[in-house]
Formats: sequence, C-alpha cells, structure tokens
Amino acid sequence: MTTTVTKNRLIEEIQEWKEKRNAIILAHNYEIPEVQDIADVLGDSLMLARAAAETTADVIVFCGVHFMAETAAVLNPEKTVLLPDLEAGCSLADSITADQLRDWKAEHPEAVVVAYVNTTAEVKALSDYCCTSSNAVAIVNSIPADQEILFLPDMFLGAFVQKETGRENMHIWMGECHVHAGIRPEQVEDVMTKHPDAELLVHPECGCSTSSMYLTAEGVLPQEKTHILSTGHMLKHAENAAADEFIVATEVGIIHQMQKKNPEKRFIAANAEAICPFMKMITLEKVLAALKENQHVITVPEATANKAKRAIERMIAIG
Repeated sequence: MTTTVTKNRLIEEIQEWKEKRNAIILAHNYEIPEVQDIADVLGDSLMLARAAAETTADVIVFCGVHFMAETAAVLNPEKTVLLPDLEAGCSLADSITADQLRDWKAEHPEAVVVAYVNTTAEVKALSDYCCTSSNAVAIVNSIPADQEILFLPDMFLGAFVQKETGRENMHIWMGECHVHAGIRPEQVEDVMTKHPDAELLVHPECGCSTSSMYLTAEGVLPQEKTHILSTGHMLKHAENAAADEFIVATEVGIIHQMQKKNPEKRFIAANAEAICPFMKMITLEKVLAALKENQHVITVPEATANKAKRAIERMIAIG
C-alpha cells in the first residue's frame, strides 16, 4: 500500500521526469484519483484528443486505455506517446474488428461510417467520422439527412443519437461497454427512490439510457431533473446546477472530480460497482516508470494512421 510519504515522493519524481522529457500527462475522468490529480489535462475523450492535437510537448503520457493512446499517436506521429500499462484495453473497442466493419460496409456500400472514438485505429481508418458521446449528435446532424449511416460500436449511444436526431436511415452496431451496460434501469430507480430530490445524470452508453429517455418522455422521470450527458458535460452541469445532490450513472471514477470541484454537493453512484478494471490499471508507479524507462511506446502504422487521422480530425472540428 502506498503511504502518503511514498506518494508525495512519487509525485515529485514524476514532476522532475516530466520536466526532463518535456512531457505532458493526459488522464481520463475514470482513472484512479491520484492519477487524475497529477494530470496536466483531465477530461473526456474529446477533450483529451484536442489536448493531444494541440500540445507542444515532446512526450505524451496517456493515462487512459489503449485506443486513446492510439488516437494521440495518430495525431502526433513525430511525438513519443506512452501508455503506462499495455493491458489497459477496452471491451467496447473490442466489440468490432476491422474485418467486421469491412463486411458491414459491403452490405451498405453507400453508407457513411460514424465510429465512436472507443475503437481501434484500424476501425477508425475505415470510418468517415469519429465521434465522442459529447459530439455524436452534432456529427450525425452534420451529415445530409438522406445519407445512410452506419453507427458503431455502442448500441446505447447509437439509440440515443438516433432518438435525438430522428434519423431513420441509421444502422447501429450491437456493441456495448460491459461496465456502462451493467448500470440497469432498476438500479437507477432504486437509488432515485432513496434520493427523490436528486438530479439524475446518465451517460448515453449506459444500459439505463434508453429507458431513461422513455421514462422521461412518459413523465415517470422528471424531465427537469434527468440529463443524458457525456462525462465532460456531467462535470459542467454539476458545477452550474442549483441542485446539491446528484445520482451519477456512469463509471464511478468521475465522482472524484465532481466531489473535488463541488465539495458542498453530494454525488451518489447509480451503481457503485460500475468500475472499469482497465481504467484502474495505471498507477503513479507506472506513470513514473513510463517516463523513466520510455514504456510503453504506442505507434500506429503510417498507412493506417493517415486514414484514421481524417476521421479523428473531423471529430475534433465538430461540436
């Protein structure tokens, strides 16, 4: 177990090595608290992609999962991108392969492909647009209404986007994030019963997102208290809302940042077991080892990167 003295020493060393290497530390909102606290940029996938595109650092230490580090490598072929733990993968990114996408495209040769950022570089290279949960609706709305769309790989995000945009010509891949899919409607209803005055913040990847949209439309869930938001927008809403209690339906790592920014407010997990093991793999020790030992360098083959970059840059530009 890391003591306070050891932790402080690790942080000091990380800062020293960061300066030596002209490095930047990017961390996702779901990382463990001490890794969130040392990040130069902390945010959702879109914010981190933008930070990776804009940085002047020579080294990017990506505290997230593999597809995020790949995205940074695509945007920065001349920089060193490090992922402190190679085992930090993503069940959602694994739910569709490049070969599966090729076959799906062959069935719909005229369709435009919109890929959630939670995909491999090979899948992005076969896509026309990337998106995140914060700009997926804007990206689909930017595509002509009569254009057929293949949306992948998250079925819950796809259903949310389809409802928000009214697109009937949108085909949705049946993939899911096992952590978000595990946040069920009955769990949300149980927590809301115990906290009737709380606002409900739901990530569109959640297994409860579709039912939340339906129940809100039917008046079962109060429309003024129910918000389907990306992680970045959840943080903004929690800061700006007048409410002082929130039920949070997403991976629980975000609650650390919510509580830190709003110490006077209360945040309750819709499912306290909604923990992504991949997002918890990176530690302070691994961040330091990455900087000192240059591990683990993430690269993307040039041909794949060049194709993927177009879709990623479209994502960054919209929304």
